[in-house]
Amino acid sequence: MIFGRGETQRLPVRTSTGQAQAIYLPTAAPGLGDSGVIIGREVYSGKGYIYDPFQLYGQQLPAPHWLVLGESGNGKSALEKTYVLRQLRFRDRQVVVLDAQGEDGVGEWNLIAEALGVKPIRLDPNDLSGDAVRLNPLDPAIAVTGQLALLRTIIEVAMGHALQERAGYALKAAHTHVMRTVSGRQPILPDIVEALRNPTPESCELLHLDVKDVRVWGLDVALVLDRLTDGDLKGMFEGPTTDGIDLDSPLIIFDLSHIDRNSIAMPILMAIVGVWLEHTWIRPDRVKRIFLVEEAWHIINSPFVAQLFQRLLKFGRRLGLSFVAVVHHLSDVVDGAAAKEASAILKMASTRTVYMQKADEARATGKVLGLPRWAVEIIPTLTPGIAVWDVNGNVQVVKHLITDTERPMVYTDRAMTEDAVEERVRAEAALADDPAA
Repeated sequence: MIFGRGETQRLPVRTSTGQAQAIYLPTAAPGLGDSGVIIGREVYSGKGYIYDPFQLYGQQLPAPHWLVLGESGNGKSALEKTYVLRQLRFRDRQVVVLDAQGEDGVGEWNLIAEALGVKPIRLDPNDLSGDAVRLNPLDPAIAVTGQLALLRTIIEVAMGHALQERAGYALKAAHTHVMRTVSGRQPILPDIVEALRNPTPESCELLHLDVKDVRVWGLDVALVLDRLTDGDLKGMFEGPTTDGIDLDSPLIIFDLSHIDRNSIAMPILMAIVGVWLEHTWIRPDRVKRIFLVEEAWHIINSPFVAQLFQRLLKFGRRLGLSFVAVVHHLSDVVDGAAAKEASAILKMASTRTVYMQKADEARATGKVLGLPRWAVEIIPTLTPGIAVWDVNGNVQVVKHLITDTERPMVYTDRAMTEDAVEERVRAEAALADDPAA
């Protein structure tokens, strides 16, 4: 044996699985720590899964932003709502939600708003009650440069192309004239439209331009803004900002459920809300803020709105802002008109949560996000409430858990009948009793 003339042999051992599990101890990847918001439990190890971008930022996370993906009906909405409810238990948290879905005339977050005593900011171009909420793009709370940038974004989104130099000059001249002449009240969009239709000689003298030329340059711009003041988008942006909007509330909900998700109004609205929040909501006051956007492809799929939000994300990161984007398919954004801007925003999202997707979509998602092969293979097999979490390379399969208190506020779909709720509760209970299920 010493000189290699013989070999040692290990006799086979016959044992039961009950004995083997004591001999070969199970192992599990380390979690994300024990400080933050509990999401649920890891499927394979059974450990509690805790996640908080503010606790992890700078150590395990290079950016606090989060992307949530998955087919409808697999638990994205329930995750969003319980995450917000649990974050609000911390005193230094504040959340803004853009609620783009709903039924029965209210948004999907209406039950949560009622439970917390919050009045949603409901934007509706068809409101005839006289109580419609308005957001003024020319609100004095927004810097003059921010107002002009917002006006350009609105026009570019509506026109579908970048603003030409001559039209841009006409807009700038009109904005400058309004800022200089309007006093005693908030400047409003109709003032800009009037200044575009009737440019003053003073706005043309600097470059020795003819008034008629400047009027022609600004005609298309005036027609676009006219939609917001006296057209199909009237009722949301043409007046002073509505009094009583509480920007210090722990939860602010913009109810966009009355707006056609496929109309040009949605990206325009996203742009106005984004800039308005940037200048009036995000402040260096050590409050950790969460900006959650449903139907986020309206943002990422428009080059002009995506550029605006890209700047907001970079700026907000210094002030404690976590941006949460919820989309159904990654192809909705990476194959769209704003592919370059979408890629930049996706790179900022260090946390990615992927619910069930079809095999082809899962492979495409895995390639773009750089998910490991094993994770890509199980995504099509995931059941509702279970998702693959990738937190800056730490990949786990997580079962989202919902408390009895949260359940009535989470399942708000009318199609979720009482029988269906009971069946789902029983299924979750069975899964909790048998992790192998």
